[in-house]
Amino acid sequence: MPQPRYKQLVDTLAADIRSGRLPPGTRLPTHRQLAAKQRIALVTATRVYAELEAMGLVSGEPGRGTFVRDTSLPPGLGIDQPSLGAGMVDLNFNNPALAEQSAMLRDALRQLAASGDLEALLRYQPHGGRPHERAIVARHLASRGLAVSGEQTLLVSGAQHGLTVTAMALLRAGDVIACDALTYPGFKVLAEALQLELLPIPATAHGPDLAALAQLCTHRRVRAVYSMPTLHNPLGWVLSAAQRQQLVSIARRHELLLIEDAAYAFLAEQAPTPLAALAPERTVYVSGLSKSVATGLRVGFVTAPLPWVAAIERAIRASTWNTPAVMTALACGWLDDGTVTRLEAAKRQDATSRQALARRIFAGLPCVGHPASYFLWLPLAEEVRAEQLVARLAAQQVAIATAEPFATSAQVPHAIRLALGSAPPDVLQQALQQVRQAIDYCTY
Repeated sequence: MPQPRYKQLVDTLAADIRSGRLPPGTRLPTHRQLAAKQRIALVTATRVYAELEAMGLVSGEPGRGTFVRDTSLPPGLGIDQPSLGAGMVDLNFNNPALAEQSAMLRDALRQLAASGDLEALLRYQPHGGRPHERAIVARHLASRGLAVSGEQTLLVSGAQHGLTVTAMALLRAGDVIACDALTYPGFKVLAEALQLELLPIPATAHGPDLAALAQLCTHRRVRAVYSMPTLHNPLGWVLSAAQRQQLVSIARRHELLLIEDAAYAFLAEQAPTPLAALAPERTVYVSGLSKSVATGLRVGFVTAPLPWVAAIERAIRASTWNTPAVMTALACGWLDDGTVTRLEAAKRQDATSRQALARRIFAGLPCVGHPASYFLWLPLAEEVRAEQLVARLAAQQVAIATAEPFATSAQVPHAIRLALGSAPPDVLQQALQQVRQAIDYCTY
């Protein structure tokens, strides 16, 4: 039985793309042009492109057209890959570390080895952490404007685990979660795994469009809002006190759960009051030490209203039972003796230096980011294809990410996101210059 005409056209175009006859970045005819050229209906031409997009061979961008994708690139353009090849400079992931941290770890391990009750660290721990360690974390958070008790504070295996147990405990499959149109990819992965529907909040120059959020809540049954009010990833904004009050007002009016992700909040000095302090009855606050201390130190914290603590503890039990005791003891020792505070100050200075370097290299381009941030968002000119840029730089041993992993809306911005916190400063400078040269090459 012969194939339908549109299927034949899909197969022909797919073969041309896979063979390289239509190279990555090629702008395909408009829907109307394809319909006229192939003598098919406009709706059929639209169906052809929809099937090619579902196959991952093309990407349609409103107002720009339909383009051939680079099928040699990994899914998510590298953002989901746990490791890179030898010699690759990583501008995908932030792994901020200071030179003196290895020596600090040796000293801390010696102190831990000489401490009293080592046997206790070999046993199961309470699911939310031992009471004295929860109290240490609560004191640390109080110094950052969040007054919570140890009973409200739970220890988890990093901020991502904190987000996971929060969602496991308080959300259900099918719940609608409002989040920024560009957001942390790890939350997107979590939402997909738990079958949560993400509803994008449009972005403005200074934060989410909160009027649009209020409007969304009148049309959809929104259960929660996932927010990064203090140093947003990837856009770097810090919501003002007025914006935070407006968000809390919307949450109270529509009975929303607020999930506050503060993973990068330590980089913003003198930030406004956390959402969890403004709306303690409905906010879960999640943070950790991966960025402020080290990514290998998988210790994070969750604070929640007391009525929700037991449910989150059950989720910790179901996922990891408890945070590893040795890691927790090490982290709490550093919290208690001021080491974390000193590291945070040093990393703010480091991030500020790296951000300034990036701004100098990309002078004249529309950079978006916080002056003390470990990442930079770069919108691209009309003629620069993000996927071509990624492929070109990958061939030069530099890994970057497009906007796709961060986007929760159907329309993906034409941009790249650069992580500044992993490479040594001299290597970072060279890699950023390569990115600038690649952008300039693709522009002219």
